[in-house]
Amino acid sequence: MKAKLTFNLPDEQAEFDLATQGGKMYGALSDMSQELRTLLKYKELNEDELKVIERIRSRFYEILDDHQIKLIV
Repeated sequence: MKAKLTFNLPDEQAEFDLATQGGKMYGALSDMSQELRTLLKYKELNEDELKVIERIRSRFYEILDDHQIKLIV
């Protein structure tokens, strides 16, 4: 199966940019996920820092889930 996207440039430049930058966006989200994991697993954090990072990580995955984005990690 093949799919073809057509854009009327320059009128639909923003839509084109979103469609063509998906890989980069996925990479950034994946990097953020790994960074949060690294902080929790390998860094020495005090109790308050740990709670904040856990809350951020939890919210990060809630937002991904809300947008139906599944990271392959």
